[in-house]
Amino acid sequence: MVNMYIPRHLAETFTSAIATFPAVLITGPRQAGKSTFIQHMLKDAPYVTFDDPLNRQFAMDDPNGFLDQFKDGQVIFDEVQYVPQLLQYIKMRIDRNRTPGLWIMTGSQQFHLMKSLGETLAGRIAILELAPFAINEIQTLGKSLEEIVWTGLFPEPACEPAKRDLWIKSYIQTYLERDVRQLENIRNFHAFEAFINLCSAHHAQEFHPARLAGNCGVSQPTIKAWLKILEVSYLCYLLPPFYDNFGKRIIKAPKFYLTDPSLVCFLTRQPSPESTLRGSMAGALFEGLMVSEAWKCFLQAGLKPALYFWRSQSGLEIDLLIQARAKLWPVEIKLTATPSVHHVTSMNRFKEMVGPNKAGDGTLVCNISQKKKLPGNCTALPWFEFSKWLQNLLSTETE
Repeated sequence: MVNMYIPRHLAETFTSAIATFPAVLITGPRQAGKSTFIQHMLKDAPYVTFDDPLNRQFAMDDPNGFLDQFKDGQVIFDEVQYVPQLLQYIKMRIDRNRTPGLWIMTGSQQFHLMKSLGETLAGRIAILELAPFAINEIQTLGKSLEEIVWTGLFPEPACEPAKRDLWIKSYIQTYLERDVRQLENIRNFHAFEAFINLCSAHHAQEFHPARLAGNCGVSQPTIKAWLKILEVSYLCYLLPPFYDNFGKRIIKAPKFYLTDPSLVCFLTRQPSPESTLRGSMAGALFEGLMVSEAWKCFLQAGLKPALYFWRSQSGLEIDLLIQARAKLWPVEIKLTATPSVHHVTSMNRFKEMVGPNKAGDGTLVCNISQKKKLPGNCTALPWFEFSKWLQNLLSTETE
């Protein structure tokens, strides 16, 4: 299984991008499989990683000499965020030769990388994002829901579960020691670690900086800055509330999710795979997994996620609103094997308030083995079919 390549759904979007743009960047979290993906897609292209200090130094000291090695042929530059000054020289070569698909790059640190790209390669580059596996990318592995939540969807622990504990521990430690130091000058690492642990306990809850600031002993602006670090390194996703007048919406705080369930399990000290979906965090873990799936489906299609949650003043709540095909599609996420009428009450009420021209059919994602029709044109959908359902929903958005 170590040497097995698992195809990624980003492949179609990537193929379209390299046929259109002179440069293509694949960004995303560390260890999501960017290098493996790009080398699999372009087997014959020269591959250069700037993790190698020799390559990095050559590119910084003599950028033209470095680029001359490739004679305007297709090339892959991995971890390009380490040599942002090289982008200006790539821009000059693109302006001389706009052949699509010559400059293929990857990078992990979104904020600084995007700033450099925005200043130099605007209009010349397609930016795609590769997240860890989606559930329907690894269905051939035959994992149960408990196993997926426990091992997560980063390629290495997903494919080699025996590495799970050591891999996650090392990943978090490397993140703290390497990425955080480069993204932000944080002096109080003890407080930042406490912040990450508190965030994991608030998984699938509304994010209120004031509460965390008090618990961490730092200011609210510090909490907001630290949250941005988690966002730009793809460790968390903030689900915004839907802004409209339906039901006099009053909720303003986003909901917070760590993007991989194994990180939540590790940081909240879940004792075993079996316990993950039986304990107090079971519902939050399942909800976070499905929200993360929706986020990944948008990224695979090369789209900005149009995802929201909704809660009215009267207490009606929708876990997930998906904006697609000029409609809002309500989705409830419940860890139940017994879907019933009360699970779709909020969705049906929402559809009545919005009207049939603006609201799509309701979907209840739950722990069942096959689809089931529910009242009000709602459907109970097995959790393992959610990605495929959403891919079909988004298919017209990319045509």
